[in-house]
Amino acid sequence: MERRKKEEELLKAYGAEKKKIEWGSQIRSYVMHPYTMVKDHRTGRETGDVNKVMDGGIDEFIEAFLKKEAQA
Repeated sequence: MERRKKEEELLKAYGAEKKKIEWGSQIRSYVMHPYTMVKDHRTGRETGDVNKVMDGGIDEFIEAFLKKEAQA
């Protein structure tokens, strides 16, 4: 009974943060042809260096998100 109660609490907490997966709810867009661009839709941050982002260089997006969250 206690385990079920904890599971329900976790589901409620998870459900409150989880967004619906649907068109237009993406975090980032990647354009690779005919030009290159990566855009973070939460912060508006953009870069033309797609290869860097694809290789894991997302620090500028993380910093932009953290700055936005700190302002809120």
